[in-house]
Amino acid sequence: MTATDRTPTERDASAKRQWIAVSAVALGTFLLVTAEQLPIGLLTPVGSALSVSEGAAGLMVTVPSIVAAVAAPVVPILVGRMDRRLLLVALMGLMTLANLASALAPDYPLLIIARVLVGVAIGGFWAIAGGLAVRLVPASRVPRATAIIFGGVGAANVFGVPIGTMIGGLANWRIAFGALSALALAVLVTLLAVLPPLTAAQPVGLRRLAGQFRNQGVRVGILATFLIVTGHFSAYTFISPVLQDLSGIDAQFVGPLLFGFGVAGIAGNFIAGATVAHRLHRTVLSIATALGVIVLLYPVAGLTAVGGVALLVAWGLAYGGVSTSLQTWMIKAAPQAVEEASALWVAVFNLSIGLGAFAGGAIVDALPLQGILWLAGVLLLAAGAAVWGARRNQSLR
Repeated sequence: MTATDRTPTERDASAKRQWIAVSAVALGTFLLVTAEQLPIGLLTPVGSALSVSEGAAGLMVTVPSIVAAVAAPVVPILVGRMDRRLLLVALMGLMTLANLASALAPDYPLLIIARVLVGVAIGGFWAIAGGLAVRLVPASRVPRATAIIFGGVGAANVFGVPIGTMIGGLANWRIAFGALSALALAVLVTLLAVLPPLTAAQPVGLRRLAGQFRNQGVRVGILATFLIVTGHFSAYTFISPVLQDLSGIDAQFVGPLLFGFGVAGIAGNFIAGATVAHRLHRTVLSIATALGVIVLLYPVAGLTAVGGVALLVAWGLAYGGVSTSLQTWMIKAAPQAVEEASALWVAVFNLSIGLGAFAGGAIVDALPLQGILWLAGVLLLAAGAAVWGARRNQSLR
């Protein structure tokens, strides 16, 4: 029976199943990115419990991010034409076990090993999920489905860390990891139930991946992603000590303030989503420049509670549009190779999270906190300069 032969009721039921599948994948991306960034709000309690410095505890972000950066292009290559449904379920099973191991880890080395497994699941799942929209919904619905799937990433950025921080503060950091494990199991069951068979028609290959670097728009998008995400996470990974030590805010208010950061980020996501379709280049340029200015102002204007909170909200508003605008940039830069461009983008995005956290940790252990803010500001303004250089590319207008 073809789509045109179906009754309206059958077509409605089919459409409903499609959007349930899309929503399940979006929930998976939300969970994975939340798992990657959860330690940001838990550095102090984890460091205290396992007797390591906050800089060393920052490796809980660095390690899975770097592993995910490698896994993003490698997993699609290794699995070839494997059914993507079974692959996503397997990766979610790995995430379930990895978070359970994190919650039960008796010492720091075992916790880091568990975070390595988290990185494999993140990179593989995110890379595959980015290209699934064309397999799950009709062509006319692909843009909307893609936005929903990547909306899971944005939602994780703005809600995952605050909620995880509050759970860790109200209960225990191990409870926060345990809750992620339980949620991963629920997502696994959902994916198994609602996803149709998804055998790959054309596997990702090394030659097609490498070919994307000949595309000027892709090159600029990758560079901008590297600079923006590295700059952001070099500072944001240590936002809890920044708020407490620089702005003089009590530790009990950090969780609620990060939630406020998330609410501002949601607003920023909607603002960016409304502008990228018609003003892509201007939107990305504005985001990078605004982030650079805000972070550089923090050591000067953020030395009071009021100043610190105001800049934090502005920071969240600007960063909330990063995922939407950069993903749109990559799609417009490589409309005929979205899966390959997305795999590279995911790899660079995750590598940048890890490098940002690592650089921030090194500076925090060696220099005053202001040092990470200066580093972040310089990188973010450099991203703005790179984007400005692509202003004549008509496909990115």
